[in-house]
Amino acid sequence: MSSHKKFVIDFFHQIRSGQALEHVEHFLHDIVIAHQVQSEHEYSVERTPEEYAQHVLEMKQEYGNFSLEIQQIIAEEEKVYVCWKQTSDAQHPKKIVEIASAVYLIRNGKISEYWIQVDRKGVELQSEV
Repeated sequence: MSSHKKFVIDFFHQIRSGQALEHVEHFLHDIVIAHQVQSEHEYSVERTPEEYAQHVLEMKQEYGNFSLEIQQIIAEEEKVYVCWKQTSDAQHPKKIVEIASAVYLIRNGKISEYWIQVDRKGVELQSEV
């Protein structure tokens, strides 16, 4: 397994999952550029490690605790592609399943940029039920 692939798996288990947010600075550069697509609209945001940790906490507030299942991961040079399924836990009033994928750029041992796509319409439809 490549070191970048292992790094991203560790990032998912510790940070993206919200399990060890106190280690966020070990995984993210001081500023990370997040390229996102929402309703065919592409935009980018910059986040500090602290802002990323807050983003994960906001997801946990909205969906409760959740599990993450990495469905596919491919590494090539400095980029790692990940497809995952995020499922809200049994305590959440509604079972919400989110399918998403991202490409993470690893530079100097940390994530510096990523491109993410989330099935937001699927989440929206589940929330309406």
